[in-house]
Amino acid sequence: MRPSPRHQGTAGSAARHPGVRTRTLGGPAPASPSPPRRHIATGGPRGFTLVELLVALLILAVVATMAWQGVDAMLRSRDISTERLDRQLRLQSTIAQWETDLEAVQDSGVVPALQFDGANLRLTRRSDAGLQVVVWSLRGPTWTRWAAPAATRTLALQEAWMRSQQLLGNEPGQLRALTGLAGWQVYFWRGNAWTNAQSTGDLAPGLENSAPPTPAPEAGPARQALPEGVRLVLSFAEGGGRAGQLTRDLLLAPPSSP
Repeated sequence: MRPSPRHQGTAGSAARHPGVRTRTLGGPAPASPSPPRRHIATGGPRGFTLVELLVALLILAVVATMAWQGVDAMLRSRDISTERLDRQLRLQSTIAQWETDLEAVQDSGVVPALQFDGANLRLTRRSDAGLQVVVWSLRGPTWTRWAAPAATRTLALQEAWMRSQQLLGNEPGQLRALTGLAGWQVYFWRGNAWTNAQSTGDLAPGLENSAPPTPAPEAGPARQALPEGVRLVLSFAEGGGRAGQLTRDLLLAPPSSP
């Protein structure tokens, strides 16, 4: 049985055009070709570029510098505050010792109880072990305190007084009390007025109507009456952490017999 001419034309056309799909009459329609798909690479997370890394490092460097400057300022402020506090505590303790010495002044009747020569203040004070000679001196910018061993005999007290006039600054018992001073001055309260401590005061009680005695070399000058008060004026040097002057007035207790 030979195919019909219509079938032959269709078959011949398919043979001549092999790339073109045809469908036979009465059969199902051929599927349309699908478009090509694009494959997108799905790798790991995207990293930073070199420029981004450099910018991040620059920001970190700026932040670190600012943080270090803040920490350095805090440390310097702490050091300054600590140094200032130490100076204030040293000044307070030194003035407290000065006042303690003056409050314990004792007239022994053998050596002067209180004497100031412009550079040194010598005094005789009470202590638990006896009488003690104490010297406050200004050596350069340093205010020093020297205390002799307590004496219970007249000869020992006179020897301590004579030794106090020959101090060199390196003796045992020498204490560097305060630094940064430019000068100091002491005034005595006599006759309802502040007077120069180096001026001659009243004689000690019992010696007003007697002739001026001629003291033995080891006994020191003639005894004078204790003043009613003592004024201390400290002048601070520039650059020492303090400025100006410090004035302290102290009322002395009434003299008592040894």
